[in-house]
Amino acid sequence: MPIYAYKCSACGHAQDVLQKISDPLLTVCPECNQDTYSKQVTAAGFQLKGSGWYVTDFRNGSASGAGAAPAAASGGDSAAKPAEPAAASPASA
Repeated sequence: MPIYAYKCSACGHAQDVLQKISDPLLTVCPECNQDTYSKQVTAAGFQLKGSGWYVTDFRNGSASGAGAAPAAASGGDSAAKPAEPAAASPASA
């Protein structure tokens, strides 16, 4: 169930309410009992977690698994490439 933010334009009382999408809008303020309570427009707050999402696959610039194909297809970034040979040089020496 989504959480909606409500605010009273008369007294300024604000509250987050857990409601079903099909529930009717609240219009009466629980503080001042006036018919000036309205739903506010807020930004969605969610985060994609787990493997397979862009944030986890490309955050550190690693080219492993499925992450290697999109980086190679875009031509790569020359700023990200020097870090890989530097890591490979001590291993080969």
